[in-house]
This record gives sequence, C-alpha cells and structure tokens, in this order.
Amino acid sequence: MNAPGTARPTPLLVLDVVGLTPRLLDHMPHLKTLAQSGSHAPLGTVLPAVTCAAQSTFLTGTMPSEHGIVGNGWYFRELGDVLLWRQHNGLVAGDKLWDAARRAHPGYTVANICWWYAMGADTDITVTPRPIYYADGRKEPDCYTRPPDLHDELTEELGTFPLFHFWGPGADLVSSRWIIDATRHILRTRHPDLALCYLPHLDYDLQRFGPDDPRSLRAAADLDAAVAPLLGDARAEGRTVVVLSEYGITRVSRPVDINRALRRAGLLEVHTQDGMEYLDPMASRAFAVADHQIAHVYVRRPEDLDATRAALDGLPGIEHLLDDEGKKAHHLDHPRAGELVAVAEPDAWFTYYYWLDDARAPDFAQLVEIHRKPGYDPVELFMDPLDPYVKVKAATALARKKLGMRYRMAVVPLDPSPIRGSHGRLPASDDDGPLLICSTPRAVGDRVAATDVKSLLLHLAGLG
Repeated sequence: MNAPGTARPTPLLVLDVVGLTPRLLDHMPHLKTLAQSGSHAPLGTVLPAVTCAAQSTFLTGTMPSEHGIVGNGWYFRELGDVLLWRQHNGLVAGDKLWDAARRAHPGYTVANICWWYAMGADTDITVTPRPIYYADGRKEPDCYTRPPDLHDELTEELGTFPLFHFWGPGADLVSSRWIIDATRHILRTRHPDLALCYLPHLDYDLQRFGPDDPRSLRAAADLDAAVAPLLGDARAEGRTVVVLSEYGITRVSRPVDINRALRRAGLLEVHTQDGMEYLDPMASRAFAVADHQIAHVYVRRPEDLDATRAALDGLPGIEHLLDDEGKKAHHLDHPRAGELVAVAEPDAWFTYYYWLDDARAPDFAQLVEIHRKPGYDPVELFMDPLDPYVKVKAATALARKKLGMRYRMAVVPLDPSPIRGSHGRLPASDDDGPLLICSTPRAVGDRVAATDVKSLLLHLAGLG
C-alpha cells in the first residue's frame, strides 16, 4: 500500500463494455489482443444481472442485499411510485471504490463518464446523461457535468451529448463514440487516477436482433474499432486498462405479460383518465416491476401472498418465483425488493404491460419515456412497423422540435414480439456470461467474482 506522500498510484482506465461475452470477443480484434497480451477471466454477476445492480456491486464489493440496488428501478413504497433510472448516488449504500482508494492515498482522483448513479457521488469529474426538461414540456438532449465548466468544454469540442442515440429507436454507435471522445478529452486534460467509462453500444442490436445475428456481430466489430484510439491513449499514458461487462445478452423469443396475469386475477388495480389506464400501485394488492428477465412482485398485504403465487404459478415463461428464502439465497433480500421475485425462463422476458386493451394504453406507452413507465420497455428500441405513417409522424415531430414547439414522438410499437435479446438471469455458461480483461498479464485467475472487482482495482492501482 502506498503511504501518503509517496509515488502516485498506477493510473487505471475501466471500460464497462455492456453485453461483452467471450463469444463476442472473437469479433473484437483490439479487445481480443488486449486479452491475449494481458489476462482475462469469466466475471461473476449478480441477480438481477442488470446495469444498476451489477455496477453497484463492482464499486462497493457487496451484493444487492447490502448496497440496496435491487434492479434498474423498484417500487418506492414511501412514495407510492415506481421509479426507474434514478441518478443519485445516495441510493447506493456502502463503501465506494473511491472512498477506499482515498483512505489509502489521500488526493486520489476519479472520473466517472456515464457509469450509473453518478450524480451526488464523491468523484472529482462526472459526466452523465441529463436532458433539459423545458417548462413547456419539451425534452432536449444534454448532460450533467462536474466540474460545471466541463459541460461547455465538451459541448464545444464534441457537440451536444447525443441523447437520442443513447436510447430509443435511434440508439447506435454515435453515443458510445461521444463517450469515448469525452473520456479521451478528460484523460488528456485532467489526468484522473481512475477513469470509469461506460460504453452501451452492444446493448442495442443484441436486444433488437439477438446475440448471434450478423447485425449484432457487426455492432461488436464497430465498437471495437471505435474504442481503439482510447486504448492507444491509455497505453501511451501507461494506464492499466480493465475491460468488464455486467451481463451477457442471450436469445429470447417469448414476452411474458406478468402484470396482465395479476390484473386478470383481480390483484392489480388501474385508474382511468381521458380514456387511458394508469397503474395504481398504491391500491393494487399485487403488481410487478418488470426489469428484463427479472420482475419484482410487490404484494401489499401478507394475506395476499398465496393469491399472488396462485396467479403466477404455471404462467408460461416464469422459471422461478423467489420467496424470502429464495431471495436470501441470491443475496437479494433487501427491503426494496418485491415480496416475490420472478425469474424468467431462458428464452423469455417480462413486459411491464398492465392494460388489457391497447386502445386504453396510456399515451406514454408509445413514447421513449423511461421515467414514466412502471417497468423496463426494450420495445423503445423500435419504431412501430404496423404504423404506415410512423416515419411521417417522426419527421413532423422533429420539425416541430426544430421550431421550438412542443412535440410528441409517438412511434414505439405496443407489440413486444420483435425483441430477440435479453438479460437479468444468471448466465447458463461462461461463454454467454460477462467477462473481465486486464492489460496486465497474470492479473486475474480462473474467475473473478463481481464482489472482487473493487479489491482487484485497488490492487491494480497499488493501493491494496
């Protein structure tokens, strides 16, 4: 361990390449070369194997039962509301990587470029997606930065953060390129001891088309080419590079309408406004927060547990229904978790849909609206193929946007069947699971546990 006042720690660059697996590595020559010249191993993940839960485990060295991030969102009982994709780091309990690093080396500096729960974190440099929500209802792309002057610096050099390429029907390599270029700029101008960089590109086509589709393999090759200059910068600066992934995406073909099953059983309640149905979580006896292949099932009263189990037992696509013992076995026994946790079968995933008639779906169902939907909706990656005017609608909305007028981009289909890739279950094999690569030879053994990532990074920095 370095004593205060001694030489600086070894600088690190940690790339979270979403969805990276050993199978995909064969299509990514730069990362494969890094793995061959350095070291690599299968990386354990957590249940649920989703971004927010896995990243929180990497950075705290603890499981969801301790750090409290039980998914990408959950039912906030104290608010009576389902909230996904919150950004405040205060939601993550436990000793963070940077806290431990600074105890070992006061003055240790950290840059977080688009890892989740970035806002309010004790990092020195922060870049995270943050749209502008105008008072008239318009939403415009932007990002939040610390220090504040970094915002205009990055915008002037790279352009506005490409939010509509980060998620939605237009999600593509543009957003990952921006993040790569922002990371290169920060390394060049700020020289943090640790730089965390999140690259989402593989998430898109692997969910749209499945992990084995030629378009997905091309996405892997494209991302590999885009990240090569950043790897070169790190090598020139003498940075140790760690590449890891949170989960592997596997092929699916069956959406499971878990909330519709609960509604038909008389357990889920809705309220109606302007002909549209809205989930009423406070009045529901039971409802589910769908999150890829995991669904937290919240049951308001203990006496309704048996009825909830009965409504879901035998529902095609559900493999396990975890009770208190099951949650504890998977380190998911936290007050934020549902009373039951549904795990999908390998080829299935959960929709959030709760309405029984598409004509009564809320208007946000056909929008890219990650903060209003009471569950994750991967169908936001598509434009509605059944709407012959969908491109005209999109063009009209964009024209209104350019004129500074309010617009409604209602282009998302209500049919979940096109989705071909998902995640959230524990992987069935190492080939389909996450991976850790290190530029340092013999840095890792046969396998790395998710809870060991924090200590590994401290060791690579020379701090533990």
